[in-house]
Amino acid sequence: MTDSSERRIAVFDLDNTLADTAHRQHFLEERPRNWAAFFSAAPGDPPLTEGVALALETARECEIVYLTGRPERCRRDTLAWLVAHGLPEGRVHMRGNADRRPARFTKLEVLRRLARDRGIRFLVDDDELVCDDAERAGFTVVRARWAAKSAALEDAQEREGRT
Repeated sequence: MTDSSERRIAVFDLDNTLADTAHRQHFLEERPRNWAAFFSAAPGDPPLTEGVALALETARECEIVYLTGRPERCRRDTLAWLVAHGLPEGRVHMRGNADRRPARFTKLEVLRRLARDRGIRFLVDDDELVCDDAERAGFTVVRARWAAKSAALEDAQEREGRT
């Protein structure tokens, strides 16, 4: 049950929604994939103008919540990145370090949990499978199509459950 007296939530993904991961994609093209280097390079992600502008605009009306497939061990760097780029304060939901389920499962689980207590205005995400499943579950979705697509990242999100 949701409480209509509280502001609704807007949920934002990080990688390729707010943060441009293009400079670290090459770590996912290696075999084996170099996950440690991929996540270590995240603090150097440039912000994506379209996503950041949407988050700032939405924060005037909604509580911002961040929902990422990044593992929990990246929390400190992730929080520092959000602050450094002037993004609104908000809770950050991250994947457990050993959780290898596809992002579409982990993110939908968190969305449903959030929706039990508060209305969700929308989810902003670049992962088409996450967006499809969220829409099927009744959530409003904004598809973040402003970053260059990466086949390696898409494969990692679905098959390896790493981001």
